[in-house]
Amino acid sequence: MAERPMRSWTRPHDWAEVVLGVVALLTPLWADTDTTAMWTMVVLGAVIALDGLLSLSMPGLVYGEGAQVVLGALLFIAPWVMTYTQLDVAAWSSWIIGALTAVAGLAALPVANAVHRGGATTAH
Repeated sequence: MAERPMRSWTRPHDWAEVVLGVVALLTPLWADTDTTAMWTMVVLGAVIALDGLLSLSMPGLVYGEGAQVVLGALLFIAPWVMTYTQLDVAAWSSWIIGALTAVAGLAALPVANAVHRGGATTAH
């Protein structure tokens, strides 16, 4: 059971990050958005999903999990910074997906640190 976090493509935290990124990326399909909200969600969603895939392929990459926390925080504050709080579904999607992404990144940090310290960063 201790070997599981060291294997590529097996960590649920990273899969959650991929799914959250894809949901953010696709949110403009069902939510009313303006150009700013749409591109913010598409770009941040794509980067979140890609970073999740990178973390899945390289389980000991601690920086990937830290990046997820930052990306989640950016998505969370995006409705205020990019001024789309009036677009209810888009704003709430950003807040919820951003918070969940940050939580998933924080939850995965100890696992990534343990793998990194153990030196087992290659796929098995």
